Amino acid sequence: MTHIASSSLPASSASSASSNPAPLPVLFVSHGSPMFALEAGDTGPALTHWGQDLRARYPQLRGVVIMSPHWMARGVRVMGNPQPETWHDFGGFPPQLYTLQYPAPGAPALAQEVLGALQQVGIAAEADVRRPLDHGAWVPLMHLFPQADVPVVQVALPVGADAHAVYALGQALQSLRAQGVLIIGSGSMTHNLREFFGGQQQAADYVVEFSHWVEMQLQAGQIDTLLDWQQRAPHALRAHPTDEHFLPLYFALGAGGAGAKPHYLSREVMYGMLAMDAFALHND
Repeated sequence: MTHIASSSLPASSASSASSNPAPLPVLFVSHGSPMFALEAGDTGPALTHWGQDLRARYPQLRGVVIMSPHWMARGVRVMGNPQPETWHDFGGFPPQLYTLQYPAPGAPALAQEVLGALQQVGIAAEADVRRPLDHGAWVPLMHLFPQADVPVVQVALPVGADAHAVYALGQALQSLRAQGVLIIGSGSMTHNLREFFGGQQQAADYVVEFSHWVEMQLQAGQIDTLLDWQQRAPHALRAHPTDEHFLPLYFALGAGGAGAKPHYLSREVMYGMLAMDAFALHND
């Protein structure tokens, strides 16, 4: 099953020529399998088109702050590496995948801004100057900004954090959007790897139902309901036997702020069980 919505930005979200440019939108992207780097489906081109549109409408773009479930740390950590390596943090895939590089620069100064914003609201955080880019970051960024010329800072997903804690991390960084920073939560709308090798091509019913439930809550602005997703969402445990690939959604929601509405780029399902939903959050 594939359904792709228009991936262009709403006309009203373009930045103006005034001294107070509009805040950048926030992005949630499902990065799926590492093979997404080679098998782009419909989601990869949708991200590329959206990235091109974003750069045209927001020339003040100066960096990306991204959370991926493939960096989990004790406490809050922020990547301060000036030139992060492309980490192939997976095994058993075709050799071509291991030759891919995403040489985007880091942004130590932006990392310090992230640390400052977190500390300002009482969230203790530390810099990690040696952290590479894991595939939860560089794979979607290869599609979004294929030139690898936008500086990138990763924020770790704290071990043991729940949806409320991750939402608070995003909230703390919300002001960076008005300063030329694109905030991204990179996870997966559904992520049951026990079913990954089942060979099913058609989207499983539970995948569609879970993804649709999330979209309906987003459209209605039901953040409290979304924060209680494990009790309220249909098929929650089957969609996410563990929660780390869903939690970056809350990083994006927190950065989006009150009243943010989703604009879907993709609703594709790969391998029958990986919902590749990607959407931007806008406040207008």
